Amino acid sequence: MYQLAPNIELLFTEAGDYHDRVRAAAAAGFTAVEMWGPTGVDAPASPKDLPALKAALDETGTVLTAQLSEPRTQFMIPPWDHSEFFRKLDEGVAIAQDLGCPRIVVGSGTGFGGWKRQTQLDKLIEIYRKAIAQIDGSGITLTLEPVNIRVDHPGSLLDRTAEAVYVARGVDSPFFGVLYDIYHSAVEGEDMAAELANAAGLVAYVQLADAPGRGEPGSGGLDWAQRLGVLRASGYDGPIGLEYYPTQESVASTALIRERAARA
Repeated sequence: MYQLAPNIELLFTEAGDYHDRVRAAAAAGFTAVEMWGPTGVDAPASPKDLPALKAALDETGTVLTAQLSEPRTQFMIPPWDHSEFFRKLDEGVAIAQDLGCPRIVVGSGTGFGGWKRQTQLDKLIEIYRKAIAQIDGSGITLTLEPVNIRVDHPGSLLDRTAEAVYVARGVDSPFFGVLYDIYHSAVEGEDMAAELANAAGLVAYVQLADAPGRGEPGSGGLDWAQRLGVLRASGYDGPIGLEYYPTQESVASTALIRERAARA
């Protein structure tokens, strides 16, 4: 059975503030949650009351599976100044450690047309090798997310799972992996089984939403019994983040994927 982690930016918003959403998710039977940025420096995330959030996690025994890096990376846009990313990385790691969160999700930012694509991918390897060296000993895993450019993130450099795998292999650290998002991969028309086979040993986290629409499982056209079966066959047994835009209240919205995950 997979551990599901509702995204508290999008789910259980009926409960109120973020710490109240943690309690509502726990009351609904979830043992984990995920979130976007902790301090709200990037839209659309909002600042969290971190002591209150930590208290809610501790009180309910809920695990925070992932948070986003801040600022979101824009590595390929001139003047290629990465200093703010590196400066804020230490703060993000300290927050993650305090909240018991083992992963920080990172990205590529928008590609730059003046460089060859291969050059940009190699630049990402260089940047993330430096980041991993900076946080050495922290116990936090940086998890690189490719995102679809067809619907949600036009202009993003990293839109293919295989290219995220290329970067992860180049960084070559047990604390750097790939986030495989079932929704983004489906929108890009990827073969899930083939992508996961190529990414063997490098998938550090998984997220999902249905496609089309990016709503809850059951709102689109994906076969969730089949998708979770492929995921299980790939060897991944970690948590799955529910990062989608619900079309109904949270408990009802999560019903189908909870039932499917219990069988996977």
